Amino acid sequence: MEVRGVWITSTDSKVLYSRQTIAEAMQFLAETGFNVVFPVVWNKGVTLYRSQMMSQQFGVEIDFYVSRGQGRDPLRELIEEAHQVGLKVIPWFEYGFACSYQQNGGRILSKKPHWAALNAQGNLLVKNGFEWMNGFDTEVQNFIIDLILEVVKNYDVDGIQGDDRMPAMPSEGGYDTKTVERYIQEYGRQPPLYHKDEQWLQWRADILTGFLARLYREVKAIKPHVLVSMAPSPYRWGLNEYLQDYIAWIDQNLLDLIHPQLYRRNFWSYKGLVDQLVDTQFRNGQILKLSPGILLKIGSYRITEDELLKSIEYNRFRGIKGEVFFFYEGLRENNNALGNALRKGPYRTPAPRW
Repeated sequence: MEVRGVWITSTDSKVLYSRQTIAEAMQFLAETGFNVVFPVVWNKGVTLYRSQMMSQQFGVEIDFYVSRGQGRDPLRELIEEAHQVGLKVIPWFEYGFACSYQQNGGRILSKKPHWAALNAQGNLLVKNGFEWMNGFDTEVQNFIIDLILEVVKNYDVDGIQGDDRMPAMPSEGGYDTKTVERYIQEYGRQPPLYHKDEQWLQWRADILTGFLARLYREVKAIKPHVLVSMAPSPYRWGLNEYLQDYIAWIDQNLLDLIHPQLYRRNFWSYKGLVDQLVDTQFRNGQILKLSPGILLKIGSYRITEDELLKSIEYNRFRGIKGEVFFFYEGLRENNNALGNALRKGPYRTPAPRW
């Protein structure tokens, strides 16, 4: 399956702020040769679609800032505009098990403090400014699955996507009472205080793999054609830091598409990660599910046209048929320079439908 994809954010981007900007973006992507978009639908403890579940549990139906309080539903608008020009839509649940950023848990943990993930000191689990719900807790897992299934049931989506925060948990977590008791029941001892102890690391990663197995099963039970897509951190760093064992995910067939975030700032670093994927992580048949994440822009960094085209060329050389770009606005800068480079180069033939 050839994936020519791009993430659409609500940070550093105004695409989702009006139907007009959505329609223009979808037209641009179709003309540039893309075939799938990954719009954000869950971040900062709010949804970018009208969620009855969030309304009932937390009193906030949708991200007011993006919807502009005008009764809009950005996801519904985007699906209609994307499908009209032949693009598939796979909503991206960006925050996953994270609930807030530098807000001490925000709205979610103020309402449900027992959902908090804890570190070995018994404090709220915080990593790089993000505060976390306890992804090992059944109630939290049910909440996230229900959010995703709400989208699957109510919208004409082509897939759903998790990323480096779902299924994921900082490996410093897992020291809440429930998780510790579960570990003691299985092993008859307290979990190690060293959070990267190999066995303790794998035990917690396996719980998250079990969550993904359940998510996959429940999505397919509702709409078998809806794809389950994941964009984890690169292995093995992602396992050590965020308990993401994507080798197990692909070996157990728990996803349809996978986009490891190979966010490197020069071609040779990117090439090294691609070589690891192909040579040691993915078997031949599994490579058909693989389309790596490529970083176009973040902060002051911008990829050059040359490095972008070399990265795509190397993907094809190694038998990888697609890629997903982070993020849309990078295509449009400097009079659409990167978009034009794709349109004239590797994406000049029409995007395959799937």
